[in-house]
Amino acid sequence: MKSIEPTINPDEVTPPRAGEKILRVARDLFYRQGIRAIGVDEIVKRAGVTKPSLYRSFPSKDELAASYLRQYDLEFWERFDEAVDSHPGDPRAQIAAFLTRIGKRTQKPGYRGCGMTNAAVEYPEHGHPARIVSEANKQELRRRLRVMAGAMGARDPDTLGDGLLLLIEGAYISGQLFGLGGPAQSVARNADLLIEASLKK
Repeated sequence: MKSIEPTINPDEVTPPRAGEKILRVARDLFYRQGIRAIGVDEIVKRAGVTKPSLYRSFPSKDELAASYLRQYDLEFWERFDEAVDSHPGDPRAQIAAFLTRIGKRTQKPGYRGCGMTNAAVEYPEHGHPARIVSEANKQELRRRLRVMAGAMGARDPDTLGDGLLLLIEGAYISGQLFGLGGPAQSVARNADLLIEASLKK
């Protein structure tokens, strides 16, 4: 007689490590409510762990915030690279694909903009761990946009790249302010108009 193996939930066999649970909960709370607004007591309560468990995984709340942003950074570049890879050798189409996705995300309920931008606003001091991660992300995005503007044949690649960055940051903020039907939904179209006006004739 053929034996039937019981269905086993992997999470029941190997539960997530405390650090992973803490980071998952912190990420959601930090993004939706802000880093400064959330204390470690709330995080450990929601994660179902002890405060010593948090501090064994993260030396401080500041380091937990930086860890959240490092994870956010990895996912940000995954989305960016997906847009680039979908249009090999065509930077204009790559930008359009990336910004179209941003425009769609801004229309979703509960949209809170870019976690990197929000963190930079919360932490104006440049040496703060969260600020350091945020600044590195924005500097790299600026660099890439300028390179892509040059590859498009812009008369002034640095100015076009910076203009695209300003549109992106504006979409992040206006998406939170206006929500559904707001100006952020047209960020890709506005970027294309800017690109067209910036190309060498």
